[in-house]
Amino acid sequence: MFHSWSIARRLFVANLLFVIVLTAAFGAFSVAEARNRAYDDAGSRMQAIVASIANNPLVLQAASSPDPSATLQPYALKVRDTADADFITIMAPDRTRWTHPRPEELGKPYIGTIEPALQGQTFTEVTAGTLGPSVRTIAPVKDAAGSVKALVAAGITVRTVDTDLAERLTVIGAIALGVLFFGSVASWLLGRYLRSVTRGWGPEQLAQLFAYYESVLHSVREGLILIDTRGNAVMYNDQAAELLGLEPTEADRSPDQAPRLAELPFDGSLRALFESGRPAHDEIHLTGSRILVVNQAPAVGPVPPRSRQKPAVYGTVATIRDRTEIEALGTELETMKTLSDALRAQTHEHANRLHMIVSLLELGRTPQALEFATKDLELSQQLTDDMLAAVDEPVMSALVMGKAAEAHERGVELKVRTSGTAGVRGLEIQDLVTIVGNLLDNAIDAAAAGGLPRSVELEVLTGSAAVEFVVRDSGAGIDPASIDDVLQYGYSTKSSTGDPRGSHGRGVGLALVRQAIQRLNGTMSIDNPGTTDNPGGAQFHIVLPTTAPGEGKA
Repeated sequence: MFHSWSIARRLFVANLLFVIVLTAAFGAFSVAEARNRAYDDAGSRMQAIVASIANNPLVLQAASSPDPSATLQPYALKVRDTADADFITIMAPDRTRWTHPRPEELGKPYIGTIEPALQGQTFTEVTAGTLGPSVRTIAPVKDAAGSVKALVAAGITVRTVDTDLAERLTVIGAIALGVLFFGSVASWLLGRYLRSVTRGWGPEQLAQLFAYYESVLHSVREGLILIDTRGNAVMYNDQAAELLGLEPTEADRSPDQAPRLAELPFDGSLRALFESGRPAHDEIHLTGSRILVVNQAPAVGPVPPRSRQKPAVYGTVATIRDRTEIEALGTELETMKTLSDALRAQTHEHANRLHMIVSLLELGRTPQALEFATKDLELSQQLTDDMLAAVDEPVMSALVMGKAAEAHERGVELKVRTSGTAGVRGLEIQDLVTIVGNLLDNAIDAAAAGGLPRSVELEVLTGSAAVEFVVRDSGAGIDPASIDDVLQYGYSTKSSTGDPRGSHGRGVGLALVRQAIQRLNGTMSIDNPGTTDNPGGAQFHIVLPTTAPGEGKA
């Protein structure tokens, strides 16, 4: 039964028991303290009474007379009434009573201790006499020589002391009940708060739930990161650590040890999203080597039923999916489509040229047909030889040849300039195709949308330590204020109207180019020097470090 109790109920019962025990202990201590103080006060008051009587010369004179009771009995009764004492007994050194509240007790021996008083000491004791238990003080009456001639006892019964104590106990009881009441109310309020926070679960249930969540957190294939309102990465799973380049987190790490977002190696757009805490749905963000799909939502606390309070927001929860492989496949598909379009364009171009040659032959103009075929072959072979000599990569040569045919089909002249013979070493051909293919696509689109003459220039400079690609177009150029934006995923200044490719890939190409350049440790600069024919176009300058021959080989 106890294990089914919630934390709130357990705390309420424990706190209530603590308040009860504390109240009982406080009450017992207060009663004992009040009782001791009451007896001490009664003793002090009796000491003052007997001291006053013992110092009265009337008592010493009466003690020497033949009938002391005749003088002292009225005096003792009067002092008793005035001093609010229960009895005052004046006696001879041999215990014979000279005064007593009950006249029938006169002449009888005093019941109690008198030895310290016979030795000249004043003392207080609690003992039973003819009036019952009482607090009494006994003092000696001395003559001028210091001899004890009489004894004075004044006392108050225990019943009277307890009556005074009962009045104090009423106050003590009221205080104890107040402590018990307010402690119970505080326990109830605290229990109600904990019940709303823990949703009525017990510690065993919470421990089991935490174990479940911990298992789910580290078993899902998606990355998951929890960020509190202060900008701390409170928790993230193994997949998130891998995708974001973070150190694996420990399950028992304290929330106070959570790293701040400013300390984590996030890129600009991803950091801005996490710091803003805004909701996000399937947003694409690029890191150094990955393309991530991020969803983000606030972490909202529970709301009690029929409550008008707004739910508490504890931070944000972001899920992260890796889209790198999908985008890589998409890029490869786009590259294959580009090559296919290039082959189609080349086939169309060669068909036109072949028809031209056949027509010249049918007209009997064999020399002109031979000259046309030879010139066309020289131009194609020269472009192929230049590309192979510069980058030593057949795929790149095929890509540029295809782009040249595609550009010619769209009314754009593609000019290729190469220099150097070192070739491309240590560079992934897929990254090179992504960089050059996307830059040429954008340049051809920009030139085709611009005015005459429409041209694109590709310059390839190869050396022993680096290879440089410079792509210029005769288009309208890039707004200097938008240079940083064009490299962001999803940003595009193009319209799909009139574009044979439609809207597919818009806002993706340059972002993938930037990512590929970062993977290859290269650099890219963008400006608007234009082409030699049109100074208004854009220019992209890429520098990629290469590996020297023999370097990196075992």
